[in-house]
Amino acid sequence: MKAKYDAEVDVLTITWHDTPVEESEAISPGVILDYDQAGNVIGIEILNASRKIENFSPNVQVAISSR
Repeated sequence: MKAKYDAEVDVLTITWHDTPVEESEAISPGVILDYDQAGNVIGIEILNASRKIENFSPNVQVAISSR
């Protein structure tokens, strides 16, 4: 899993897999799910993240590898 915050555009992106995005779906204003070819959720994008997430810290840089 990887999480990255882009302060220039105020977008938080969290991805579970490095597979290509086949389709994206806005599930609510400013929240977008990314799907792979099989229809599995592989990531989420949160637009205007600093306004949507309570106690948001812009210093997000996370990488967690699965075993």
